[in-house]
Amino acid sequence: MTAPVIKTNCAGIGRRDFIQIGFGAIGGVTFSDILAMRAQAAAAKGKASPDQINCILVWLDGGPSHYETFDPKPDAPVEVRGEFKSIPTAVPGVHFCETLPLLAKSFKKFSVVRSICHKDPNHGGGNHYMMTGAPTPVPVGCGAFVSFHPSIGSVVSYHRGVRGGLPAYMSLPSVSRSGGANFLGAQHAPFVVGGDPSSKSFRVRDVAIPRDISDGRAMNRNLLRASLDDMKRITDRLADDPTVGFDQFYKQGLELVTSPAAQAAFDVSKEPESTRKQYGDSDFGQRLLLARRLAEVGVSFSVVYWGGWDHHRGIFKSFKESHGARLDQGLSGLINDLDQRGMLDSTLVVCLGEFGRTPKVNKDAGRDHWPGAMSVLMAGGGIPGGQIVGATDPKGYYAAENIYSPEDFAVSLYTKLGIDPHRVLETNTGRPVQIVNGGKPIKELFA
Repeated sequence: MTAPVIKTNCAGIGRRDFIQIGFGAIGGVTFSDILAMRAQAAAAKGKASPDQINCILVWLDGGPSHYETFDPKPDAPVEVRGEFKSIPTAVPGVHFCETLPLLAKSFKKFSVVRSICHKDPNHGGGNHYMMTGAPTPVPVGCGAFVSFHPSIGSVVSYHRGVRGGLPAYMSLPSVSRSGGANFLGAQHAPFVVGGDPSSKSFRVRDVAIPRDISDGRAMNRNLLRASLDDMKRITDRLADDPTVGFDQFYKQGLELVTSPAAQAAFDVSKEPESTRKQYGDSDFGQRLLLARRLAEVGVSFSVVYWGGWDHHRGIFKSFKESHGARLDQGLSGLINDLDQRGMLDSTLVVCLGEFGRTPKVNKDAGRDHWPGAMSVLMAGGGIPGGQIVGATDPKGYYAAENIYSPEDFAVSLYTKLGIDPHRVLETNTGRPVQIVNGGKPIKELFA
């Protein structure tokens, strides 16, 4: 895996019954029973069952402003509402910021949760909370790389494993600071796809046999290795043999290199020019296109990482010149493309960062860290379209209606993906750890 890269920030069944049953064995109904019933219902409707749903998580590192995206406050004083106006969406009565006109037109295809919040104002702690569903056990500063708990992507990898020679968890083009596997092991860390897919020289490391080795020579090397592996090892205590663990990684790497699906999925140049333009010609847009191709061939969980959302200064200039248009074009392109291909029911799209931004614009025309309110876009996987979940107060200071926590967010994602969010895992030292400690599903996402 490549080293994590952190880009610019200041540190460098029925609805009612479903909720009532919960996630334990209550009245003889277990989580697996619920999933079975959901799968049967999905099959009857011709939709994807939970274990067939893949996820594309768009991570806006630094903390995107809710004011300049999905929760504008046009009636607030200018020092709160900022420079931009609000615009109507495809749903009467709902407005987004003028920076997102394409998403406003496509609003009937996704929901926005305006009322997720927490109390950690630091990048490290906020990132960990939203990426794992678990708060940090100690205060963590802005610049820290945090791994107290496995990330959601790693837990998905642990439950689903390699499919068709492709890793279950990938991250483009780098890893979020809390995107690791922790005690689940390196085999469940993300496979990092670096580089710019829009570049003609784009090439994914470890997904092709080196140019100086012919296909035949490569296969001969593998056969030689296999014959050596058939020999009796010096020790029969395979659990203590480090080569056993290495074999797992070698097998995954070989499957990736020799997988026709992998070879095809990483080549975005195979897409029609009209489709590529739909996502925009930015590196961000083309990574979203690559993430769609990965979901198409069975990658369970992909993170598209975009740093530079820590707008302590010049937030309006940044949105006008780059961030607003690229986010709007890329994200609307992804959602519309999935819908046109009939993939939206089987693909969950989530877009968020670690928190929102302060209500008042500061002296540098920026906004600072603000975990009291944030907006999260969620589409696909059976999530209703055209829906605003929750609300902030009239000036956007705090989540005020239908308030949800990061635990609720994580529980909802895991449930959508067919994973029991309250399952207890065991660390390598035998310590029991619950995937999510508490939390409840965001009921509006299961309507």
